[in-house]
Amino acid sequence: MGLRELKMERTRQLIADKAFELFTEHGFDETTVEQIAAAAEVGPRTLYRYFPTKETLIVNFVESQLFSALDRMREQPDDVPVTEAMYALIDSVVLTTAVHESRVLAIYELAGRTESVNAQFSSIWFRWRAAVADEISRRSKRRGGDMAASLAAATVGFVIDVTVHAWVESGGKANMRRLANRALELLRNGEVPVAMPAGRR
Repeated sequence: MGLRELKMERTRQLIADKAFELFTEHGFDETTVEQIAAAAEVGPRTLYRYFPTKETLIVNFVESQLFSALDRMREQPDDVPVTEAMYALIDSVVLTTAVHESRVLAIYELAGRTESVNAQFSSIWFRWRAAVADEISRRSKRRGGDMAASLAAATVGFVIDVTVHAWVESGGKANMRRLANRALELLRNGEVPVAMPAGRR
């Protein structure tokens, strides 16, 4: 990364950091673009070049962290069992949450109150889950693996969603790694009901 790109990335990160500080302190709706720009010591036009809308500030963080977790899965050697590669993805989300606790809590609160943010999260989640399914399918190399890979990706997504939600419900006090491991344990032990046609096993 060149000096110019490094400076731009630092500016982008500073704007995002200041925005989340203001969102947490004053609320998303009450925080203006001008306030964010002033806190980051940039002009509003500069801010808009990095983030076209206030919603983008939140959405970009979630998108970058989810796809960074997927990158960690992709970095696992191909001879690593697919289940271990999937856990590396889950573990990356756990670590991200630990590093950005206040930001994740703020995001969940904002998503619950801001329909436009929630809609964009759904779009990101759909694309991310499809990309996870592609990686699982590539690693599995099984015929008919597309449906199995999609189910596996959906399961990973549900584990992450349920784990983070439980952590948020605790006010960020619960141990998120233990929550994730408990969710996986419930799945492994067959304690999660699965819908099946009548008379089938």
